[in-house]
Amino acid sequence: MINRLVSKIKQTNAPIVVGLDPTLKYIPKHIMDKAIQEQGETLEAAAEAVWQFNKGIVDAVSDLIPAVKPQIAMYEQFGIPGLMAFARTVSYCKEKGLVVIGDVKRGDIGSTSGAYATGHLGKVTIGSKTIYPFDEDFVTVNPYLGSDGVRPFMDVCKEEKKGIFVLVKTSNPSSGELQDKVIENGSTIYEHVGKMVDEWGKELMGDDYSYVGAVAGATYPEMGKILREMMPKTYILVPGYGAQGGKGKDLVHFFNKDGLGAIVNSSRGIIAAYQSDAYKDTYGPENFADAARAAVLDMKEDIAQALG
Repeated sequence: MINRLVSKIKQTNAPIVVGLDPTLKYIPKHIMDKAIQEQGETLEAAAEAVWQFNKGIVDAVSDLIPAVKPQIAMYEQFGIPGLMAFARTVSYCKEKGLVVIGDVKRGDIGSTSGAYATGHLGKVTIGSKTIYPFDEDFVTVNPYLGSDGVRPFMDVCKEEKKGIFVLVKTSNPSSGELQDKVIENGSTIYEHVGKMVDEWGKELMGDDYSYVGAVAGATYPEMGKILREMMPKTYILVPGYGAQGGKGKDLVHFFNKDGLGAIVNSSRGIIAAYQSDAYKDTYGPENFADAARAAVLDMKEDIAQALG
């Protein structure tokens, strides 16, 4: 799957992943009103609105980008109907030819970790049938329970030729409370995790990059430079662009000299672009999907200029 992701990035010339992280405040009123009219003020209506919103975004941008990243918490908040919207979104994005990165941030040990890996990346056998439950192409994994929590995902990745992105240096302001702590020989916890990711990755190599990727936030570009040198064969998923403050110029160090090695996420900066000062006067709620497309094109240009 890492080979397919790299191929899609080259094909679109856009190292961009759109975060499908819908909340009700992002969904235009006409979509929400229609869902409530049909299903009442219910979780089912919220899930239907999320699905229709996602579909509009995906239809508008799928020819421009290689991948999407649905954040499962934004669906879980609507209970079982929300999870059904998540599954429907994953399936539709794959039908549109997109690589799907499930942002699930799972981290547990033993059989529990294995069950998470099976549910999101693998398959289950029920009687005579084999079924893929959610069937994402990659998922995000929290490594802070140690290798016991990561290896079950690696096992499924090896079997299914899929991948993971391991949290190394996250984009949130308080990440340094743990990740930046110095532990030994002057190195930090995030550097130590980066070394572990590099070693795990050597066990699961694609053509040029590993199935084991890393998450490192655009909000910490100098740390991204350290990690890039430390993990030369690791694809880096870079959150924090746009609404969280990251700009194209902050991204240079996350990429290798070949212009590959990183894929940059933007969520609300794209899916809620119609609400932003840059696009709202031109597009508005009725044309939310067109605003998302314009935001992707602007992001693509920003990154291209930064990378030269």
